[in-house]
Amino acid sequence: MQQRLKISGRSESLPMSQANAASLEAELDWFTRVVETRFGLHFGQESECKDIREHRPPELCDDESEYARLVRECGMGFDERIVLMLALIPHIRPQALDTFFVSNKNFERAFTEFGGVKGQVHGGFLPTCETASFILHGNDLAGRFNFIGMLDDDHFFAAKGIIEVEHRASGEPLFNGVLKLSNEYLNRFTTGQDLKPDYSMNFPAKRITTKLTWDDLVLTHDVLEEVENINAWLRHSKTIMEDWGLERTVKPGYRCLFYGPPGTGKTLTATLIGANAGLDVYRIDLSMVVSKYIGETEKNLANIFDQAKTKNWILFFDEADALFGKRTQTSSSNDRYANQEVSYLLQRVEDFPGVVILATNLKANIDEAFSRRFQTSIYFSLPDAEHRLLLWQGYFKGKCRLEDSVDLEKLAEEYVLAGGAIANVVRYGAIRALHMGRDAISHDDLVKGIAKELIKEGKTI
Repeated sequence: MQQRLKISGRSESLPMSQANAASLEAELDWFTRVVETRFGLHFGQESECKDIREHRPPELCDDESEYARLVRECGMGFDERIVLMLALIPHIRPQALDTFFVSNKNFERAFTEFGGVKGQVHGGFLPTCETASFILHGNDLAGRFNFIGMLDDDHFFAAKGIIEVEHRASGEPLFNGVLKLSNEYLNRFTTGQDLKPDYSMNFPAKRITTKLTWDDLVLTHDVLEEVENINAWLRHSKTIMEDWGLERTVKPGYRCLFYGPPGTGKTLTATLIGANAGLDVYRIDLSMVVSKYIGETEKNLANIFDQAKTKNWILFFDEADALFGKRTQTSSSNDRYANQEVSYLLQRVEDFPGVVILATNLKANIDEAFSRRFQTSIYFSLPDAEHRLLLWQGYFKGKCRLEDSVDLEKLAEEYVLAGGAIANVVRYGAIRALHMGRDAISHDDLVKGIAKELIKEGKTI
């Protein structure tokens, strides 16, 4: 990625990583001077400035780095830029905070007012809210109280998912929270790339995509009509909620239930809804979310929802009855904690401002409290003969060859299969044909594949 960057009155073309580096070098220099002045004022040393705000931050009007763009977009002032740099510095120049390691000789330990913690492995200084408050306001109590506003959920630091305040232990003071810059903005400020989060222990969700289009999806008219309601919400939600004023009385977001036999297009439909709206769809791995340890399931869910709420993602819970199942009578402590998990999840789903899609094979397994809150509930039935023929024909649109003996109409009429099962049959037929040294799939190849699929369901041809 190339950008035009204006430096000292001349315009040069630089890669975004270099543009970011040039911008942050100037910001680091300004930050260092501010900190030096704060230390001088705090310890009563001679200083050229009587106030840290005499150090004006660098002008960013003509700067097209990702850092400068965000500063302008959010209208950041002196204080916000100091806090943002404080969260960024441990990643780009950790030694710039080494000055905070100075010890209080009277007590032979660190100065409490500097805040900060040490990482489990990282040997540098990790700044906390206490550190930011000290730099900005010193011992000024009124300034300290004003700083609390930057920690609110509606401040752009939290609302945009830029900085998270991470509390490492319960019951400790508010300002002990560590200032944690999100990976998304760290990547933007350094390499300039907008990287998608990947599946991991800390993020048990996987972004799903497809090369297929709506033309490849075979659904009944009623189902397509319901799906179009979801697409319409994604196109017009801002108008409905803000311009029409329904945000006062209508919950944010949109909640959908897809139910029906496996292989009927639930996952593909969710993926295409996201592609149609230009949104990322993340499938939640319930095996990684659900934990036998008390409180861990809620923690795993909170991690997903906290990241998703600022990204406008679509969250897709496949086999959702594993997590959204019916609550039971509390005959034991395990039942009570399981019910708490469902209640917690219900609250997070209700408050989520984006689209949540739950998919299950059996609607009856979903807790009624969720069912009442779905804006759309769509039944994906097994395709009839007409739709099965469209599915068979769709799989052979490409270069895959069929022998003249293959009668797709007969296959569609005789064998009741879901779209996913037909895909498996086509795959098996292609493998068998090539294994037998043929360059085309025979009718027998497909029939044998159908037999294998029916055996999975406990049926025979």
